[in-house]
Amino acid sequence: MSDTQKAFRDLLHAQRVWDVTLPHFEASAAPADPLALFRTWFAEAAGAGQSEPHAMTLSTVDAEGRPDARILTLHDADERGWHFGTHTTSEKGRQLAARPHAALTFYWPAQGRQVRVRGTVTPVGRAESRADLRARSTGALAAALTGTQSEVLRSRDALLRASEAAWKRARAEPDTEVETWTRYVVEPHEAEFFQGDAERRHVRLRYRRETGGPWTRELLWP
Repeated sequence: MSDTQKAFRDLLHAQRVWDVTLPHFEASAAPADPLALFRTWFAEAAGAGQSEPHAMTLSTVDAEGRPDARILTLHDADERGWHFGTHTTSEKGRQLAARPHAALTFYWPAQGRQVRVRGTVTPVGRAESRADLRARSTGALAAALTGTQSEVLRSRDALLRASEAAWKRARAEPDTEVETWTRYVVEPHEAEFFQGDAERRHVRLRYRRETGGPWTRELLWP
């Protein structure tokens, strides 16, 4: 083993998980709907000082069925499902057009918690997508106006020029429309809540249902 490999492995193995007091989760008292539990856990994560609790991993598959994942932010969670936004022309937008299914993963180490959501993805209407972009920051609009997401960037200078022009337009025309910007909603058919335990007796509560049917709750082995 090389010195570099050994140094990395020693550093890796020296890391610790959940050096905090973890909350107790009584799965039998969980609400019947995963949305209610998600909202409670989200508020508790934010209250515990979790950085960027709205950050989540969106997982999709490409045309060959190979998995793909990236981190973005949650825009809402309501009776329809979990919401996020992106360009229809982006890599994830094209993947969702071909295979409209996705998984979301939230990880909140401040409380040793993880939430996984799987479901069908549907774009909302143009009016709601436009309102979604307007409700966000000037920087979000500028980013949406900058270039074509996921396409090859020829140079850093090209990005800087496009970004400067986009910021100028976003400030001058805050109601500018970006036709490719779309809000999507993940309608869940499965949601899992994981509560870590220092003695590795983790609690895993899974909600699942058929389309339009009632939710079934079940505990899983950790």
